[in-house]
Order: sequence, then C-alpha cells, then structure tokens
Amino acid sequence: MDFTTVKYTRPDLEEFKTKMHKLSVQLAGAQNGFVAKVAATELVALVNNMNSQAMLATIRNSIDTNDAFYKAEVDFWDEYGPQFDDALTEYQQAVVSSAYQDDLASIYPHTWIAGAQDALRVKDPKIIPLQQQNNRLITEYQTLIASAQIDFQGQTYTLAQLGPLMSDQDRDVRRGANAAYWSFFAQHEATFDRIYDDMVHVRTKIARELGFKDYAEMSYVFMDRFDYDEDMVSTYRNEVRQKVVPLVREQRAKQAKRLGLTKLAYYDLSIQFKDGNAKPQGTPEELVETARQMYHEMSAETGPFFDHMVDSHLLDLLAKKGKMSGGYAEYIPSIESPFIFANFNGTSGDVDVLTHEAGHAFQTFVARWIQPGEVVFPTNEAAEIFSMSMEFIAYPWMQNFFKDQTAKYKYAHLQDALEFLPYGILVDHFQHEVYTHPDMTPAERKACWRRLEKQYNPDKDYSENADLDRGIYWMRQGHIFEVPFYYIDYTIAQVVAYQFWKRFEVDHDQTAWNDYLSMAKAGGSQSLLELLKTGHLQSPFAAGALDDTLAAIHTALAAVDDSKL
Repeated sequence: MDFTTVKYTRPDLEEFKTKMHKLSVQLAGAQNGFVAKVAATELVALVNNMNSQAMLATIRNSIDTNDAFYKAEVDFWDEYGPQFDDALTEYQQAVVSSAYQDDLASIYPHTWIAGAQDALRVKDPKIIPLQQQNNRLITEYQTLIASAQIDFQGQTYTLAQLGPLMSDQDRDVRRGANAAYWSFFAQHEATFDRIYDDMVHVRTKIARELGFKDYAEMSYVFMDRFDYDEDMVSTYRNEVRQKVVPLVREQRAKQAKRLGLTKLAYYDLSIQFKDGNAKPQGTPEELVETARQMYHEMSAETGPFFDHMVDSHLLDLLAKKGKMSGGYAEYIPSIESPFIFANFNGTSGDVDVLTHEAGHAFQTFVARWIQPGEVVFPTNEAAEIFSMSMEFIAYPWMQNFFKDQTAKYKYAHLQDALEFLPYGILVDHFQHEVYTHPDMTPAERKACWRRLEKQYNPDKDYSENADLDRGIYWMRQGHIFEVPFYYIDYTIAQVVAYQFWKRFEVDHDQTAWNDYLSMAKAGGSQSLLELLKTGHLQSPFAAGALDDTLAAIHTALAAVDDSKL
C-alpha cells in the first residue's frame, strides 16, 4: 500500500443518509441475531469509509494548507461534517436499542455502546448550524497559525521552524527568537481573542441547547469519561499542585545553576544545559532508519509495524512552508493503517515524534481487529498512555539517536515530563473557568490564565515580556481552540506512563512489555480504568496514587550529577 496514492472521494451526503437509514431500519427490525449482524457489518463499513474520507481530506490539507483542492474539501467537511454526524443518530439508536446485544457484541465493544449513548446525549439537529460555525472557527485558528511568516536575523520562519532558535544555547539568540515568536501572537492578539470569544459563546449555546448547565459539564459526556468524574479529577488536580509543583521548582533551581544564572527568564525554561540541549545526530532520513532498527530490536510486534509505516509512506515529518504546525497520529479505517504527521526541526522533539506518535500508531496497528474505526483508539486519556509510555520504553535505544548526548537527553526528558504535569493541569483548569464563566471578557480570560499560571507554573518570569505577563501564552495551545478539555488527558496518561517508566527502567519488570502490548491490543474495547487493570497499573485518581512514582523520579534525578551534563 502506498498512502500517497490512496484515493480520496467526497461522499455524497444524501446517498450516505439514504444508505444509513435503510440499514438502520434493517437493524432495528431484525428478527434474529444473524440479520442484525449483517446490517451492523454494512453500517460499520459505511461509517468507516465516511470517516476515512474526512481524515484523508484533513491530513492532506494539514500537509499543504495552500492546496486549493483540499482546502475546499476541509471547508466542505466543516460545513457538512455535522450533518454526516447527525445522520448517525438513527444508526446509534438502532444498535443501542437492539434486542440482540449478545450477537452484536462480536462487532461492538461495550465502550462503543457507551460512546453511542453519550453521543446521543450531545446530538440534536438544531445544533448543526452551531457545530458548523464552531468548525469554521477551528479552521480559521489553524489557518492563522499556519500563516505565520516571522522575520528573524534576516530569514523568515514559521512558528514551528523557530523552535530550535527558541532553545538556542546562545542566550541572546533564544531571547530574540522568543520575542519574535510571541510578537506574532501579540500582533494578532485581537484576532485570537475574537476567534476564541466566538468559540466560547458558540460552544456554550450548544451545551445549553442540549440541556447542560454549561460546556464544562457537557465535556464529561462528549469526552466519554466513562468511569471517573469531576470530583476524582479535582482530587487529581490537587495532588499535582501540592506534590508535583514543589518538585518542579526544585528542578528549576538546579537548571538555573547549570546555566550559570541567578534566575530563569521565560526564554530560559526550554534550555536545560549551558552548551545546549541534546540534539539528535543525523539527517531526518537517518533518524527514521535508526527508529526502524530500534523497533526491530524492541519486540517481534514493533518491527513489522514500523516497516509498514515507512514502506507505505505513512510518515510526513518535515516542516515546510504552508504546512500546519504540530504533530499527530491518526488511524484511517479504510486502509487499516495509522498515519503520522510532524514538523521535524532538528531538536530532540524529532526523536519524540518517532517514539510518541509512533506509540499512538503502534497501538492502533495492533488494535485494528476492532471493526468500528471509532474505537480502535481508546478514549483520549487512555490513548495518550501508549504514546507517552513508548517514549520511556525506547530509552535503551536513545544512544543510537543522541550518541554522547544521551545522558543529557534522558535527564531532560524525565524532567520535562515532570514539568509538563502542572502545565497540563493549568490548561484544563483554565478551560473549566472559561466555560463555567462564559461571559468573561477577553481581558478577564487573560487575567484568569495568568492567575492560574502563577499557581501551577510559579517559576515563569515574564518581566521582560509584558504581553506574556498579561496572559497571552494560552493562545499558542491549539488544543484549547481545537479540542477543548482534551489537554488533561495528556497529564493523566503521563502519570500512568511514569508507572511504565518505573517498571521498565527502575524495577526491570520482565512482564512490563506484555502488559503494554495487552493494553495496546485491547485499544478502545476497554475504558481507561479497565485498561489500567489489564496492564496491572494504578489509577491516578486516588489520593496518594502519585507518591511512589514521584519518589522514584526524584531519586532518579537526584542521582545524576547534572553539573557534568
């Protein structure tokens, strides 16, 4: 299979609706389990194809936002995607109400049924115009980010391409690069504010039309948080604020000392070592081949997976003009294959793509036995476990990527993951405040961000940047605009991934890989807490659940003489 030749065809909405209705009626009226399964199998194929076409359009538009054809297709999906989604209502109701649940269980995992029930709660034809407006706003944000052309030191950069300069070992360079980066957001601040303000009000209208108090309450339904609630998340937030923030501040003090500074400025936070952060050695092509060797040595399952990704052209890794920023992994049901999108920039993040996004891709690759493509990935917080854990599982092979800078990479990576936890909680807490107070002005939202930032990231000194000190940092966080309430999922997954780090790196647990693999194969057929049980892992929601792992991380970091790195 060659992904570059996979054909995209825009589905006909009316034809789709007609087929969907016919098969849904057939399923609902089935007189026996066999007939129900035949209809369900055709329905799954129909939905998988529709979702695949939407993904193909989105992927190809993200690769080149200047491609007029795929820009038009993304506009089509922004406009008509909600109508395709609404057409699934009769189908979901037919499955959920079927008298032949035992027969259908071979097609639909219980999580699909629970997800369908959630989906039915957040659906109504009357909100389609609002969903269309929301889609257009998301595309407007993405296009604005992709349009950045920033002049710095005589050259023009995208936001992604500025990344290496923002962590340059020369302090003057990184100070200037950071100033240039944030000047883009300051110059377009009114536009970012307007887009987000419109989003908040549109999403609030959607929630209230559907009978929810606010969009925050609605998020627990549309995010399919099956087996935990806001009280459990609140306990988790408090654990991070009370136990992780002090550890991060301790690490920041060590970082400042390593850099020979009395205090870290905001533009110093991304550089760990005076002579620069660890950088991978080799061209992008060489890094991919190094990753191929790693995955062949890692396990019998990972080698063939990565061969498939490379040989089928399922990797688009290089940053270029017109390409959207960021990175992602997607699963395309029609070809039963994942796809990885990234923006290599010569930093350690390039290797993280080959572990993190590959972790996502590997999970879907081994879970492709699940028929409905929507549940090949587990729910978001569970999906991130596989990507973040793969970053740690790959530690023994980092020598091949970083050579004599390997110790620096591992130390910084372990610390960066720790520092991420409070930031991830901050993003979630901010969104909770925004959507429970949707009438805040743009200025009040920025003040809210800065107030919370001082709680979760008290080490950030913006005295040299008045725009950041006013609270514009969140404007760079695409998840806030594109996938609200997703970001805490990364932190939940990070805590779980740290458990795998401890099992692989500290305990040398010989059963750890089999547990990871069992979880990956289960994919979306299990809920978060069910997956943790499958992997013999602890839930992060109980008070004290982080203690053992945090102690191991602190010990590991303290054991390193970081002054010699």
